[in-house]
Amino acid sequence: MEVEYQVIGGAGLDVDFTIFSPHGVQLSSDFRKSDGIHMVEPTEKGDYKICFDNSFSHVSEKMVFFEVILEEPEGESEGDDVWAGMAEPESMLEYKLEDIKESMESVHRRLERSRQMQTVLRAFEARDRNLLEDNLWRVSFWSCASLLVMLAVAVTQVYTVRNLFSNTRRVPT
Repeated sequence: MEVEYQVIGGAGLDVDFTIFSPHGVQLSSDFRKSDGIHMVEPTEKGDYKICFDNSFSHVSEKMVFFEVILEEPEGESEGDDVWAGMAEPESMLEYKLEDIKESMESVHRRLERSRQMQTVLRAFEARDRNLLEDNLWRVSFWSCASLLVMLAVAVTQVYTVRNLFSNTRRVPT
């Protein structure tokens, strides 16, 4: 069993992560990490518990992408009996059928791994997009604030210069 996770949104981009066995034994853990991959050999039958903990950050919430990949051991695929019963033993047809079956299983495994990699890359893209949107808001806010300060300084300078050169005293004639 392979568990992969990544924090894609929220302040700090970190969480605590733990995997527990069906009997409550802690198998793996990370503390305040933004991403991780854990390989666990399931030795017990039952439900494994995957926990993400954000209790150290009471103010902000997090968005977490995770994927659990279960690989079945070699030789335990569902269609073995169906394929084996379709050909006569010791024939050339059985030999070619086995080659086709192995090729199809190999292609299926590679396609599944490609799908998993694309899902992980989409999670990276989502995290980067969230970070970019947060930074865009900050840059826009501070740019507007700087513009307002510059306009206020410009108006103050014009007012001051006009008051310095204006002649408010009347000369008696």
